[in-house]
Amino acid sequence: MIRLFIKYKSVLRFIFMFLGSYLVLTLIYNLYLEFFRSPIYFPDYITHLVAKQSEILISSFGYNAQILPHQSELSMKLIVNEVYLARIVEGCNAVSIIILFIAFVLSFFGRLKLTLLYLLAGSVIIYAMNIIRIGILAVGIYEYPQHTEFLHSIIFPLIIYGTVFLLWVIWVRIYSQKQKL
Repeated sequence: MIRLFIKYKSVLRFIFMFLGSYLVLTLIYNLYLEFFRSPIYFPDYITHLVAKQSEILISSFGYNAQILPHQSELSMKLIVNEVYLARIVEGCNAVSIIILFIAFVLSFFGRLKLTLLYLLAGSVIIYAMNIIRIGILAVGIYEYPQHTEFLHSIIFPLIIYGTVFLLWVIWVRIYSQKQKL
């Protein structure tokens, strides 16, 4: 049995680091959601910020975008040219995806400075891509309402998860180069 642990030490280390960091970060995020609700930044600060930044981006495309708190649920209503298009809920703020990204990178922990810089840069890239994807989705739904399901179910996840996948591939290449040295 011990030989199996020794043989698969790197696999077990990856699994435990990934699951451990993912669970800890998810717990911290859920505590944030539970205890830091604000009537000023509805439904929570991060989701509110994402909604406002998406509004600015959509407006920069030449559309009249507006974000309003939803009256009956924890979300922000996204309105484009007076048409209510979508809700921006907590799941749209990319924090869960950033947590997933961080957990993976920590599972292949490299030099401290390099790892921390990559985590910061990757998180910023994911956050920015999330704002861009919300903007693309909103304009796409406004211009092509008949393709709403395709845009939301295929294109929307493809943009964000594709970004995360590319960042993971880059990190594994950096990590494997470090291992060769």
